[in-house]
Amino acid sequence: MPDARAAWAGVVARPVRSAAALVVLAALAGAWALAAHALWHSTVPATLHLPHVDPRSAFSSSFLRRSASFQRFLDIDLLLADVTLIVVLALYAKRGHRLMRESAAGRIGTGMMLGMLGFAVLWLAEVPFNLAAVWWERKHGISQQGYIDSLIQSFLSLGATFLFVSLALLLTMAIAGVLRRWWWAVAAPIFAGLALLSSFLSVYLIPGTHPLRREPTAADVRRLARAEGIPGTKADVQEVKRDTTAPNAEAVGFASTRRVILWDTLLDGRFDRRQVDVVVAHELGHLAHHHTLKRVGWLALFLLPAAALVALATGSRGGLARPEAVPVALFVFVVLQLLAMPLLGIVSRREEAEADWSALQATRDPVAARSLFKRLATTSLADPDPPTWSYVLYQDHPTIVQRIAMVDAWQARGGH
Repeated sequence: MPDARAAWAGVVARPVRSAAALVVLAALAGAWALAAHALWHSTVPATLHLPHVDPRSAFSSSFLRRSASFQRFLDIDLLLADVTLIVVLALYAKRGHRLMRESAAGRIGTGMMLGMLGFAVLWLAEVPFNLAAVWWERKHGISQQGYIDSLIQSFLSLGATFLFVSLALLLTMAIAGVLRRWWWAVAAPIFAGLALLSSFLSVYLIPGTHPLRREPTAADVRRLARAEGIPGTKADVQEVKRDTTAPNAEAVGFASTRRVILWDTLLDGRFDRRQVDVVVAHELGHLAHHHTLKRVGWLALFLLPAAALVALATGSRGGLARPEAVPVALFVFVVLQLLAMPLLGIVSRREEAEADWSALQATRDPVAARSLFKRLATTSLADPDPPTWSYVLYQDHPTIVQRIAMVDAWQARGGH
């Protein structure tokens, strides 16, 4: 009788545990949806209609042909690199666990070794595509980086990847050793917290920077920062002209570390003061609307389901607590990243559009904005109107014609 009662209790307990798990998952899904809705908010008017802009009205036919050819090569090169990445990781997921036979590093140490080996194989497989991109950019006068320098930089980047992968596997395998299949519910928030710390400290991790010394532009930064509601925000200059002729800028950090980073190629005389002001206002717009924090939020929303799927996929190899599951985990996580790229591109383009709108509101200079976007295209050989597949897969900014159209729409609304 006691055995029968215990068996019956086990039968009853199983559906109860399953129901509790479903309730927890439903609560997580609801919280995920609410967070995504909050992060999706934008200050660009919902009723804004972008007029059609014919790229031939803004650019010469020869430039459109040249920029389309330039971008097409890079897009196809990147697509082939992605396909290679998937194939190599799939093979590694199938056979990589055999390498653990040679390891005496223990459960977690062996897992870290397999993770580093996986990324080393990926680096070797992608070297030809990276060198092809450098060759193409050098051919068109966009990059000045040498092939050896490119290899050295990518190798140093591989070292940084090794450190990150080692830390990630150390944490996840340790947590999985205790929580088993529920490790993802703890690991995802931890990595989101580390991403938040990295975002806060990012201004100190950018090489070759110095404070902006051009006083007229520095005064404009102070004025525009006040206009966008973040007074005291400063700008630094990053020295990149030895490697590229392309202009760029970025917004980094938050709270006391928020900063606008201007590439020195933006200040080399090809852009006038008003155009630089639009760039500064755009980057300040990112900071004013907390995009650096929102990116961490979106990362957290990606990590939670991605980690759960990794946990599910590695179950057949004993879960991520076991080193033999690491190659499978790498494959699933990277594939999920690639599948999420179009969705993350939508988010990024929405934030970039909001920063453009914020810049228009702050500078109230549509002439400078329109000329800036044209100049950005011609100096970077950016295709003003790329094909849909390229736009969906790889574009993290609105197209140049879309950005010009926003300027037209802003003017049509009377500048507000």
